[in-house]
Amino acid sequence: MASAITTLAADAPTLSAANTGFMLICSALVMLMTPGLAFFYGGMVRVKSSLNMLMMSFISLGIVTILWVLYGFSLAFGTDAGSLIGWNSDYVGLSGIGITELWDGYTIPVYVFAVFQLMFAVITPALISGALADRVKFSAWALFSALWVTVVYFPVAHWVWGAGGWLFELGVIDFAGGTAVHINAGAAALGVILVIGKRVGFKRDPMRPHSLPLVMLGAGLLWFGWFGFNAGSWLGNDDGVGAVMFVNTQVATAAAMLAWLAYEKLRHGSFTTLGAASGAVAGLVAITPSGGAVSPLGAIAVGAIAGVLCAMAVGLKYKFGYDDSLDVVGVHLVGGIVGSLLVGFFATGGVQSDVAGLFYGGGLEQLGKQAIGVFSVLAYSLVASAILAFLLDKTIGMRVTEDVEVSGIDQVEHAETAYDFSGAGGGASRGTASPAAAATKKVDA
Repeated sequence: MASAITTLAADAPTLSAANTGFMLICSALVMLMTPGLAFFYGGMVRVKSSLNMLMMSFISLGIVTILWVLYGFSLAFGTDAGSLIGWNSDYVGLSGIGITELWDGYTIPVYVFAVFQLMFAVITPALISGALADRVKFSAWALFSALWVTVVYFPVAHWVWGAGGWLFELGVIDFAGGTAVHINAGAAALGVILVIGKRVGFKRDPMRPHSLPLVMLGAGLLWFGWFGFNAGSWLGNDDGVGAVMFVNTQVATAAAMLAWLAYEKLRHGSFTTLGAASGAVAGLVAITPSGGAVSPLGAIAVGAIAGVLCAMAVGLKYKFGYDDSLDVVGVHLVGGIVGSLLVGFFATGGVQSDVAGLFYGGGLEQLGKQAIGVFSVLAYSLVASAILAFLLDKTIGMRVTEDVEVSGIDQVEHAETAYDFSGAGGGASRGTASPAAAATKKVDA
């Protein structure tokens, strides 16, 4: 008996300084993705809405962080209750956790796991905001974000990643957030825009990006941070799976960008910078659930398929009449669905688990599980998000007035503008508009 106890003690995980340091770096990389997303979205809107778009992402760093510490971590990763939600009083306020207490089965402290998962919770509601550009009260958005993470994100994170969560127990593969993050956010975006309606001038007025350099900067920061998002989700470096995920992240993103650009050239005759940035993000989204299950060749297929399908999907809003301002539905919802379902085809059975997809002799079983995960999260998030938006719209109101939307949401909601031209071109003669004023008039408001 004594020797058996000694053996068990020897096999128990011990704190790894290497894995702990790696996960802290990954957490910082994922945090950087939210400001990166703010730049990505902020450059895609018109001048008069750019600050509001930046703030809709940035505020998530404040709201979600506090809620995560107070009760979010407990709901998402506490002891399972009925396969739907978790709870652990020691996690409330992160007050009952020892500084060297390890996350169960791993070599990193609970604190490190909690802060890594916090960054996922932060960026998910920020993703939704891109669909709502130009027309939502900032106070209503802040309240919606708080309610949404509580009612939707925390439970879904438990379903997918929490021990005892029903999708986790079913065997749905979601390495880093295809269902819990991207389908969740994309379906929520669709639910909200169906409630609040279209922008003034949708399909009539030009609504071009005001700064494509900002878009490219944001896409680059997202791509950089996504290595932490994906490779870090294995919670360590001991067996090479995280390294495969790192490689697959780069490969799929490159393939998706090229595929989007090829489609764009064939369909519209040009290679655009917006297409390159959007294609890269589509690849990042699609490889997020699948990258720990596929080979690098499979990652090329995942990225290329996602690049083409997402490029096609962004035009659906004009066909069906829903105003998804910055293509959250077309990129995140569609990309998340594609990446999650393709696990059922391209999983090799030789990376994160021995589960094989259809093309590797595994039959249709895993594809069926992936479909259950995809459509259950989609349906729950769509309905719950629409209900939350409806309740807020009928109480405090979700939308700014039409006059505010037309004149510019930045000045009214934030008392600021993104660019100040007043100090430029002071040499103009009396009675002649200054170059700055003339340039301002030409800006696509």
